Amino acid sequence: MYTTTASDLTIAARLFHALSDETRLAILEMLQNGERCVCDLQSDLDAAQSRLSFHLKVLREAGLVTDRKEGRWSYYTIVPESLAAVHDLVVGMRPAMVDGCRPLPINARCCG
Repeated sequence: MYTTTASDLTIAARLFHALSDETRLAILEMLQNGERCVCDLQSDLDAAQSRLSFHLKVLREAGLVTDRKEGRWSYYTIVPESLAAVHDLVVGMRPAMVDGCRPLPINARCCG
């Protein structure tokens, strides 16, 4: 049986926070087909540079994207392993299955 540590919960919270914003999800969608220049992201999102920088920072700190510099431009790409980690976290939260079925909720009250 797997036991969740405080560190695991911190990582999960950071990942889910990064995925909880429409702009950040749009950025990830734009990066699905490979690396993109920040100027392209800014143009396609019609976003102010400071707003886009904030969202990219959140994604980078969560480990969902990585960047590289080339001259004065930054290029961003998805970190595939981080999306696999998100998948594993979500799958790990599924209710346990018994004989292929989820247990029915018990309507008993625990307190009084």
